[in-house]
Amino acid sequence: MSDAFRPASDFLNLLIERGFLHQCSDLEGLDQKAKSGDLTAYIGFDCTAASLHVGSLVQIMMLRWLQKTGGKPVALMGGGTTRVGDPSGKDESRKVLTLETIAANKDGIKQVFSRFLTFGDGKTDAVMPDNAEWLASLNYIDFLRDVGRHFSVNRMLAMDSVKMRLEREHELSFLEFNYMCLQAYDFVELHKRYGCVLQMGGSDQWGNIVTGIDLGRRMGTSQLYALTSPLLTTASGAKMGKTAQGAVWLDAAMLPVFDYWQYWRNCEDGDVGRFLKLFTELPLEEIARLAALEGAEINEAKKILATEATAMVHGRQAALEAAETARKTFEEGTLGETLPAVAVEKAEVEAGLGVLTAFMKAGLVASTGEARRQIKGGGLKINDKAVEDEKAMVGLGDFTDGVAKLSLGRKKHVLLKL
Repeated sequence: MSDAFRPASDFLNLLIERGFLHQCSDLEGLDQKAKSGDLTAYIGFDCTAASLHVGSLVQIMMLRWLQKTGGKPVALMGGGTTRVGDPSGKDESRKVLTLETIAANKDGIKQVFSRFLTFGDGKTDAVMPDNAEWLASLNYIDFLRDVGRHFSVNRMLAMDSVKMRLEREHELSFLEFNYMCLQAYDFVELHKRYGCVLQMGGSDQWGNIVTGIDLGRRMGTSQLYALTSPLLTTASGAKMGKTAQGAVWLDAAMLPVFDYWQYWRNCEDGDVGRFLKLFTELPLEEIARLAALEGAEINEAKKILATEATAMVHGRQAALEAAETARKTFEEGTLGETLPAVAVEKAEVEAGLGVLTAFMKAGLVASTGEARRQIKGGGLKINDKAVEDEKAMVGLGDFTDGVAKLSLGRKKHVLLKL
């Protein structure tokens, strides 16, 4: 981006100030389009899981800010492209999913978007088409003749998503090789149907997006634009949205609200300011104040980040309850009522429930071997008391009002409920 360029549109100004912008095909042209109040943009989301996770939040927030600044967001569901598989950033072919699984996943993803965007028939209301609407009915010969002739195999082979697989000698199926053609065609189709002129995505999608711009030019569309966000890593270089326990899902059925709150509360000091800009709607002046806190005070900023980010996904009430649970658990040492809970039969406890089994049942360890290692290091606790004997049993005496608290380290807690 040129140092001399200063956006006139609220949309681009906001994306730049809050750290969403990585690359853009034509900043000046896109800025004028956004300023005109007639900007429709899309981001595609394949239906590979029952929900989205934190790794998709940057893109979701970009669509949200687009709508809040007067643009029309298109959240494209990849019911068609999910059947093919995007090779970008992957060493292996994606597992083939059934149509029923794809449909169920799409329903779960819709629930996430309902919290971030306003859908309807108005000028700036969001829409959620499915590319299966046009891809599933394509005639292969017609598609090759009308669309495929515009693609250069030489250029396709030079794309990072393809080149990486070939250089590492990992198999790239002909099915996956077609993905960029289908994504490019999506852009052209969305321009026809909704007047969509901008595709946004993570920086790993740049090649696919500009291929869509080129296809649009060859097929006679008006000017199209590309905009990507930086691929996020934490201050220590770890990938966003992944923990030792797995993905940080945006669905409370897949990750309890308290665990989601804790994910943000436990972020690295160096990430606080950046994450507040990207994942909350706090004013930039307030974010600057919070990011400047040092020492123990930075923990207050982390709590605000956790509550604000959780409120965006799960609602303000759930976020406040998670914050209160954390306060009781970590600051007062009492039992937080909204900690994740796992039910256990009273008869199972009476018959003899071993600590290794109990911690596996609670999902705090993946195996008895891991539980044994944690016990040796003093990492497992029942009601805040360290477990010292791997052959110990969880008895009825460990339950107060039908509840026992199991802990892994200082920050992972699960209630065992009779």
